[in-house]
Amino acid sequence: MARANVFEAVERERERLRAMAQRIWETPELGLHEEKSAQVLIDRLEEEGFDIEEGLGEMPTAFRASYGSGDPTIGILGEYDALPDLSQKVKAEHDPVEPGGPGHGCGHNLFGVAGVGGAIGVKRAIERGDVDGTIEFYGCPAEETLVGKVFMARDGAFDHLDAAITWHPSTLSTPTLDRSLAMDSIRFTFEGVSAHAAASPESGRSALDAVELFNTGVEYMREHVSEKARIHYVITNGGEAPNVVPAEATVWYYVRAPTRAEVERISDWMTEIADGAAMMTQTEVDRQYVTGCWDYLPNRTVSDVIWETMRELGEVGYSDEDRAFAADLKGTVPDEQVEGSLEDVPEEYADEIRDANIYDVPVPPHAEGNVGGGSTDVGDVSWITPTGQFRAATWAVGTPGHTWQATAANGDFGKKGAVYAAKVLGGTAYELLENPDIVAEATEEFHEVTGERGYETPLPSGTEPPFDITSP
Repeated sequence: MARANVFEAVERERERLRAMAQRIWETPELGLHEEKSAQVLIDRLEEEGFDIEEGLGEMPTAFRASYGSGDPTIGILGEYDALPDLSQKVKAEHDPVEPGGPGHGCGHNLFGVAGVGGAIGVKRAIERGDVDGTIEFYGCPAEETLVGKVFMARDGAFDHLDAAITWHPSTLSTPTLDRSLAMDSIRFTFEGVSAHAAASPESGRSALDAVELFNTGVEYMREHVSEKARIHYVITNGGEAPNVVPAEATVWYYVRAPTRAEVERISDWMTEIADGAAMMTQTEVDRQYVTGCWDYLPNRTVSDVIWETMRELGEVGYSDEDRAFAADLKGTVPDEQVEGSLEDVPEEYADEIRDANIYDVPVPPHAEGNVGGGSTDVGDVSWITPTGQFRAATWAVGTPGHTWQATAANGDFGKKGAVYAAKVLGGTAYELLENPDIVAEATEEFHEVTGERGYETPLPSGTEPPFDITSP
């Protein structure tokens, strides 16, 4: 019955949570620059008597809010960074609020707000004496660039947690059992000698030549990495004019693979290729490690508690008006995208989901053992403490993240999904606080799966948060 009290406490926060989500949606801020967005969450938590610690991981917009005392200590993770060039009005056609401006195309205006709501619901239970322990909310910046939790983890922010829970806006409500790819983000800058490309090319040493040779070497390496590995790049600086030998050129790489060990192997090999390209072109190369993350390791024990909480809550409860707007948004999504979104869904649910505009009935855990194509810095937390996450239906069926359609939904009916997510987070955290045996089981599972491989930060010594990186 006490868990129902947590749901009721969150429900009483509904209008405040929706107002907070709207405020963040209206003032989208890119990663590591989320001053207003973080403050919206901090202000509400301070009102509730949480102890606030700001500036975690050398990032001004990273913080921890704590309430209660003693063990167990359960962490709720939240995010609030926006994406570049995804400004969008609440309408079913592409129409930016500010052309070229940022927008919440991944739903992080909902993400952190839901975490705050869940933490407040648990705080009320601790206040009443229903449960003992500590609830902590983590304000995590710059997830889109895979920075925030990585730098927080390096500084030990999560080391004392007994478990962590989080969520993400999506097209379905379901626990997340599939894994993600570990990743490295690295810039290689070559330095050569400038010269007139026509009058005295022999005087120059082309940094762009070095980049192109380097890229060619990486292409030949692709044959020798695992099928799930992903290597992609962009040349961010290739020179200014054809008749000038480029003295400097930079290529930026993402390296992804199912395990941290394989990412490191590929990255080390790429460094050797870069050295070879520099030798061939008589240039110098500098390797700037921007960030990196581990693969996500779902904890089945925590995920089962999430699922029981979702089943108890049932559907989000969207109105006919919400579903009508979702139908308009779904109409702008290609049919093949809708079909692709159903690829890993249990077969008995696929037809019903396909025919819906919003599908907010909880879907059982599935895709266990699958490895997705993306990466998340939640992965780092999951190698430090037992971690569970889920998705909640906030978008029209088939909507991809990082799209204007998602931005429109996040500014409208998605806010109801955030309140639902707050209840799932709060209810799950309460259950873990109330039942130390479940926490012990989650910890035992964690140690069995991780074995002897403990978490080590992927960040080289001295790496500072990349405040100049604002896009994924």
